[in-house]
Amino acid sequence: MSLDADAIVDRRRLRRKVTFWRVAAFLVTGAALLLLLAWLAGVPPLGKGAAHIARVEINGVILNDRKRLEMLHRLAESDAVKAVILDINSPGGSTVGGESLYQALREIAEKKPVVAHIGTLGASAGYMAAIAADHVIARHTSLTGSIGVYIQYGNFKGLLDTLGVQFDVVRSGPLKAEPNFFSETPQAVRDNLQAVINDSYDWFVARVAERRNMTDAEVRKVATGGIYSGESARSLGLVDALGGEKQAVSWLEKERGLPEKLPVITWAARSEIDGLPFSARIASAFGSGLAKGLGTSLNDAATLLPDGVTLDGLVSVWHARQAAEPTDGPGGQ
Repeated sequence: MSLDADAIVDRRRLRRKVTFWRVAAFLVTGAALLLLLAWLAGVPPLGKGAAHIARVEINGVILNDRKRLEMLHRLAESDAVKAVILDINSPGGSTVGGESLYQALREIAEKKPVVAHIGTLGASAGYMAAIAADHVIARHTSLTGSIGVYIQYGNFKGLLDTLGVQFDVVRSGPLKAEPNFFSETPQAVRDNLQAVINDSYDWFVARVAERRNMTDAEVRKVATGGIYSGESARSLGLVDALGGEKQAVSWLEKERGLPEKLPVITWAARSEIDGLPFSARIASAFGSGLAKGLGTSLNDAATLLPDGVTLDGLVSVWHARQAAEPTDGPGGQ
């Protein structure tokens, strides 16, 4: 009889333990699902509702990114964001992309302090984004500058002549559909392109002069398209100080009176899948692995082409292939 009682007690203890772990597993699974659903729905972390410094990463080639511009507008209107740190690692991009990003950042700076930190590279349109800030910091060995604009195009006339291929065109005027890849570029076309380049270059120079408190002549002396190290850029007046994010936060605390120990939280543009149904988002998540593998191969193939070929319109970019690609983990910047 005592053996049966002991067995019953043991079974009850075991049942209680199993029940406890089942409930615990259910709660953990439920919490994980809620977090997953919140992430897929684009719900910002709870930390963004409290006072913080927003970190905005500007990586890779700069284009006219509508989603990023929308995110910057939300950031500007957020009362929880007390300041912004721009983490720049970009060789530049299209002139329109740089201009729209510059203007969006200036709108933020009208409402709250903005400081820029240039990492490995902040050149051309990347530097244009940096000067939208109230204070610019670079590493000693950062590469910056490359103030200028260009447009490039190919000419395969020699190859086509060898192959015996000839192109004819009927146009409404001598500058229409010029330049092209199958004939020599007339001087009138070059003059037209140069006028457009000069206009965009003058706009860029004016922004640097305005933001860096330099004269037009001083800017043009350094705006030859060349790049500078962080130390050289500081001595030329293109950046204010040397350092990293720690120095950026310190400047905000000392010069703009921000409270100490405010958390720095990264803000990012919403993904393209944010507006999709839940099932579509799950399918997208499963497919992203395959897409990433394929994308790596395509990216390797794309390096066979000049960078400017993949950008439309005028370009403000310094050619350092893959120098500004973000890494998977924290770097030494």
